[in-house]
Amino acid sequence: MPGYSRLSIRASSPVARVRLLCVMLLAVPCATLAAAEPAYVETGSVAAAEATQAAAADEQFLYAISSTQVAKYDRRSGERLALSTGKASHLNSGYFWEGKLYCAHSNFPKTPAQSELMQLDPATMQLSTYKDFGAAYGSLTWAIRKENRWYCNFAHYGKENHKSVLVAFDNEWNELASWTYPAELVADLDNYSLSGGIWKGDTLIATGHHARKLYHLSLPEEGKVLRLDAVLPGPFPGQGIATDPLSGELIGIDRPQKRIVFAKLRD
Repeated sequence: MPGYSRLSIRASSPVARVRLLCVMLLAVPCATLAAAEPAYVETGSVAAAEATQAAAADEQFLYAISSTQVAKYDRRSGERLALSTGKASHLNSGYFWEGKLYCAHSNFPKTPAQSELMQLDPATMQLSTYKDFGAAYGSLTWAIRKENRWYCNFAHYGKENHKSVLVAFDNEWNELASWTYPAELVADLDNYSLSGGIWKGDTLIATGHHARKLYHLSLPEEGKVLRLDAVLPGPFPGQGIATDPLSGELIGIDRPQKRIVFAKLRD
């Protein structure tokens, strides 16, 4: 066991060994309790050279998202089947809705920030512009849906990352509401912002740029600042996440290792 050498146990008297073993056994419940704390744990992965920005999935395929392309992978073999066509410079999170993959896109790191939501047709792998936001909000990092609304995160960086904002739109892209992020979360992001987000019920699960953490947020009953409910460890070093429709698990990436990663919440 950690903290006790085999040599010290052998050198002890029989009585001392019994006492030492009792102390070690008493420590087991504490270690077990610590191991059982809530966390997101990896359940599987697929190698993907394009897994540098985000990942997504439909019932048949996996999708690895880089800054400029989306790659389609076979779920079983891990074979790359196709690459997207269409111009892109900084893709981010992807979200499936009604059979199409919607990818956040911006001109980051150029300024002023210009953003658009791009649509990928999985059948043709053609990328095209779905909604152009111009320079109105910041750098779009995700666009997801809940209760017939779009929720879009527009990131700001450096000394202005506290200006990152979540904006709700109706289906005609009329702005309905907006929220900023709590100061304790912003302080945890270094000079970056939030890269990924997905709704699980009323919980917004968000990821940062590089930390292996998942932030649980919710809409406030009053005010314009999202509520931070929990910060849980996870296997994704930041970047974009999505939901796997087959398992209900999260799907994201390990950017340093170029992998699509599946994860579930360990209660």
